[in-house]
Amino acid sequence: MTERPISRALISVSDKTGLIDFARALVSRGVALVSTGGTAKALGEAGLDVVDVSGLTGFPEMMDGRVKTLHPKVHGGLLAIRGDAGHEASMAEHGIKPIDLLVVNLYPFEAALARAADYDDMVENIDVGGPAMIRGAAKNHAHVAVVVEPADYAAVLDEMAANDGATTLALRKRLAAKAFSRTAAYDAAIGTWLSGEAGDETPAFRALGGTLAQGLRYGENPHQQAAFYRTPAVRPGVATAIQLQGKELSYNNINDTDAAFELVGEFDAARTAACVIVKHANPCGVAEGASLSEAYERALACDPVSAFGGIVALNRILDADAARRIVEIFTEVIVAPDADDEARAIVAAKKNLRLLVTGGLPDPRAAGLAFKTVAGGFLVQNRDAGVVDDLELKVVTKRTPTETELADLRFAFRVAKHVKSNAIVYAKAGATVGVGAGQMSRVDSARIAAQKALDAGKASGSTEPLTRGSVVASDAFFPFADGLDAAIEAGATAVIQPGGSMRDAEVIARADEAGLAMVFTGMRHFRH
Repeated sequence: MTERPISRALISVSDKTGLIDFARALVSRGVALVSTGGTAKALGEAGLDVVDVSGLTGFPEMMDGRVKTLHPKVHGGLLAIRGDAGHEASMAEHGIKPIDLLVVNLYPFEAALARAADYDDMVENIDVGGPAMIRGAAKNHAHVAVVVEPADYAAVLDEMAANDGATTLALRKRLAAKAFSRTAAYDAAIGTWLSGEAGDETPAFRALGGTLAQGLRYGENPHQQAAFYRTPAVRPGVATAIQLQGKELSYNNINDTDAAFELVGEFDAARTAACVIVKHANPCGVAEGASLSEAYERALACDPVSAFGGIVALNRILDADAARRIVEIFTEVIVAPDADDEARAIVAAKKNLRLLVTGGLPDPRAAGLAFKTVAGGFLVQNRDAGVVDDLELKVVTKRTPTETELADLRFAFRVAKHVKSNAIVYAKAGATVGVGAGQMSRVDSARIAAQKALDAGKASGSTEPLTRGSVVASDAFFPFADGLDAAIEAGATAVIQPGGSMRDAEVIARADEAGLAMVFTGMRHFRH
């Protein structure tokens, strides 16, 4: 028989959402309740009969609650195989009663991580008894149902109503799979945190864990299945954003919005307004301005063709002026720390336009890990937390850049960090005027960026390329002088690059010959 009646339930939860109604429904079907600590108190105060776990085990909770469920009368009741003569004999000999339903959610370790709790607080939020019980019940899912989140209360009650107080094996399998995944994600968060605290950058075992944020209609392409998972995090971003309106986010929306918001986080909102427009995970326009509206206008001017259907990220609260301008063309997503009431109303007129607010900007200097899957494994690295403002720029040419050029060089290198390699960025007066991304040759990236600038200039009625008088940034060194030649041809006057090529002297000599100023950062920003 695959249906198993529930006669006794052990409930121990930190999230008490829906607890009392669920427990009342169980009691109405004759289910006996066993509980612990605060959960037992909540059930008792609701007028429900409940046996404290100490009454079951014969031992009091001790050591500040660290030891309460780690006992044979708990784990025997969860792990015993019903109908097995040996197991039944052991239960009878030791006075162990079966537990048919386990309802446990774990100490809120992830919440402690998100609020950056101190070390001792983090340790105390590591659950031991909970995962042990969950794993025991999940292993014995042939006989025991295990619930690890309130969202599954209804499914259990529905099955009990349909099956005269019993659950089906199909439901118990599904709940068991979720239970093991839950403890795996929980332990992954703990392991990652503790490895960081121990300074172990390459632990022998690396686990990934996340909580489903939403199922997606498909992935990058319609034939690919996809879902979005949220990890314990303290960085504001797409995973923590609140969607105020618009269609459901797609896989590509999420990926592109993340790229846009991470880049706009490089711009200090207290210093300047900034706007980033992203298409296919690459910025097609980035600019600073006295206002968000001005920053958007200047970012749009870099590549108005690519901006159509793009993602707009802002580093300040979205206001009405910026909102009016942004909605004039088709835009997939607007993401900002917040939006004022008038701006929200303006965007609301475009019912499909997604508006996300994050409550803050991501810190570009913050530590964290980045993952990339490969066949049979995955790569892990520290996220690129290098910031050009923290670097000591070395002038390597005869000519020193002017203050204006120096400001634009920093701006351009800040953007190049977020452009797919090989990356070339032309900038002038705090705005991109040409972006070349993702080419196999750095020369091609330089030429593509210049051509885009030429096209944008013609569209705006300019009589000369927008790159004339600009500066240029390269995410990595120029291996030959030909890449620099393309920038010179485009009209750039100053260059910022990491340096470090065997042919640096050749490149520097070419810059001197052309009268360019060049600075080395000593840090590259490959992005694949």
